[in-house]
Amino acid sequence: MDKSWLQQQVLERLAADLLQVEQAVSVAHEAATHEENIAENKYYTLGLEAAYLATGQARRAEAIRQALVQWRLFRPQPYSASQGIQLGALVCLLGADEKQQQIFLGPEGGNMKLLIGAETIQVISSQAPLGKALLGKAEGDEVTLEVAQVKQQLEVLSVT
Repeated sequence: MDKSWLQQQVLERLAADLLQVEQAVSVAHEAATHEENIAENKYYTLGLEAAYLATGQARRAEAIRQALVQWRLFRPQPYSASQGIQLGALVCLLGADEKQQQIFLGPEGGNMKLLIGAETIQVISSQAPLGKALLGKAEGDEVTLEVAQVKQQLEVLSVT
């Protein structure tokens, strides 16, 4: 699978997410400033609640903008067995349940699932618990991950 193409898919998804969040910011801002939402007493908080929502949505929009910058600057490198798994690796993992999963290790802000044909690729950052556990590993290595006090054993089947 072409990692540059995967990167482009992540960028397109982030751009779509940003558009959606910016529209939500606009709607929340309009609700917060609309004259019908001016508080008539201390119990009427619709305008205040909309302002909080607009602020939260604006922060989310900024986080997506930062992720877009990082993903645009990102240049996935080919896998090097001497360095092990690094940022930009496409990793196939095998779980104890014999299910395989594809992981694309990218920069911050791109945590998502991409559906490519019938295949799902999980995009994670190197700061995610699984991303940290994978760094430096090689084909054939085992990775132990603890999620909600449950240990998971994963085997690295392949890396590109």
